[in-house]
Amino acid sequence: MSFHNLFTSILERTNFTHEAAFVGKIYMYSKLTLFCAGLNFFRVNSYGIQIVFFFVYINLQIAFAFFVASFFSSVKIATVIGYIYVFGSGLLGAFLFRFFIEDINFPRGWILVMEIVPGFSLYRGLYELGQYAFSGNAMGATGMTWENLKDPINGMRDILIVMTVEWALMLVLAFYLDQVSSIGGSVGNPLLFFRCLQKKHAPPLQSSFVQQNHKVAVDMEKEDVAQERQVVEQLLMDSNANQAIICDNLRKVYPGKDGNPDKLAVRGLSLALPKGQCFGMLGPNGAGKTSFISMMVGLTKPTSGTAYAHGMDIRMDMDNIYTNMGVCPQHDLLWETLTGKEHLFFYARLKNLKGAALVKAVNDSLKSVNLFHGGVGDKQVGKYSGGMKRRLSVAISLIGDPKVVYMDEPSTGLDPASRNNLWNIVKEAKRNRAIVLTTHSMEEAEVLCDRLGIFVDGEFQCLGNPKELKARYGGAYIFTVTTSPEQEPEIEELVHRLSPRANKIYSLSGTQKFELPKQDVRIADVFHAVERAKSRLSIHAWGLVDTTLEDVFIKVAKGSPVFNDVA
Repeated sequence: MSFHNLFTSILERTNFTHEAAFVGKIYMYSKLTLFCAGLNFFRVNSYGIQIVFFFVYINLQIAFAFFVASFFSSVKIATVIGYIYVFGSGLLGAFLFRFFIEDINFPRGWILVMEIVPGFSLYRGLYELGQYAFSGNAMGATGMTWENLKDPINGMRDILIVMTVEWALMLVLAFYLDQVSSIGGSVGNPLLFFRCLQKKHAPPLQSSFVQQNHKVAVDMEKEDVAQERQVVEQLLMDSNANQAIICDNLRKVYPGKDGNPDKLAVRGLSLALPKGQCFGMLGPNGAGKTSFISMMVGLTKPTSGTAYAHGMDIRMDMDNIYTNMGVCPQHDLLWETLTGKEHLFFYARLKNLKGAALVKAVNDSLKSVNLFHGGVGDKQVGKYSGGMKRRLSVAISLIGDPKVVYMDEPSTGLDPASRNNLWNIVKEAKRNRAIVLTTHSMEEAEVLCDRLGIFVDGEFQCLGNPKELKARYGGAYIFTVTTSPEQEPEIEELVHRLSPRANKIYSLSGTQKFELPKQDVRIADVFHAVERAKSRLSIHAWGLVDTTLEDVFIKVAKGSPVFNDVA
């Protein structure tokens, strides 16, 4: 028995050709049509009707998906509901809707109402095609033709009209909901749609309680943070200000649940970042760095305040900002089945690269992150190591020459050689764009960043370049010495002779660490004192170092009132 005859026999046993009863069988039938020539369902009916029917339905489903997507914020929930809809509409069509169609006493108007559901429209069209295919096969006649659409018992014409009208309406509604969500509105307020047509609008009003708290916070700000706020206010009044990023009192509050208080993730952040500068955000976990970046890239809406990227408001102009923005998220967002090169082609096309410029940009990006040679770029991302995925994410963020780039801990998981290569890429990239970088590596911040901000509990504690911060908060040498435990008092006495204001910050099993104010001691005096002490004390090891950026970070973080309250 041939494969064609075997497959036809199986279909006849399931009564598929006779009743066209189940959408899943139709789908299976259509998939195997390419391999099984001569199936009546597709062969007998007019090809033109089938092409129009499937074309309209596919586009209706796309518009319907965009429309429904506006009601979901969770991908998992949307996936579950999607599967329930697909299989549920198929089962209901086979075991419920079919009986309404075949019942001549059931009102035809109600059938049209039920066919507004795209799944039922699909089932009704497949049912009609199946019936005509069966009749044509049994009586030796042709299946459904364009002339048959005039038959009163044929519902295909009504289906095509319903789906076409619904397709147009879904496109309009999907566009409307997309515009409403892009300005932070709700579906229930139709007037919010017209706000997207406005060029500018006033930021949301704050309550008197919030304004009072903001005033107190401004009064308590450090001098450099307050100065940055004044710079931002002056830039906002200057229509010719040429800044890549301006954050104006940006604030994010997550509402409390289950009786818990509201969480202030970002507390009135103000920042001005010119083109050609890399700004580093340092802070402990949970400080609000990722919340800040999420607002800047459009993932979440600010509770109050706003920010501008090359003069475009993040509340109103995100569609335009996206074309000039690159993002390297904290966690890699990659498709496991696509290759590295395919990822870059996809994102480069989104940045409107075409032809030879597209191919050159992709190859240059792969070379810059060492994913070009050895065919690595042609391998599926699912076979990449964690470091290779991280390098690909960085390449994606820089492709297409974006003017503003956000990098959230880009070097996480990289080996020293790859990390050093990444630093060279970032240093080269910041020449003609602004980069905002978050990191826990003080070495990385010192190498890459022109300016730093230490971020604790949603607000800046200090701003400045690495040298300024070390000079301001690290006006001391760190003196470490290891002796036998019983000689600790003598070492402490020695240190206090060098500097009466010396501060012991660490002591454990004979190892002590002291802060020596720079204005009290000279490096030569410390060396002479240690050499003289070696003749009477068993000094196993000692060292004198300048304050590091890590020391500054720890001191600033511990100096924050909120940090101390948590501790």
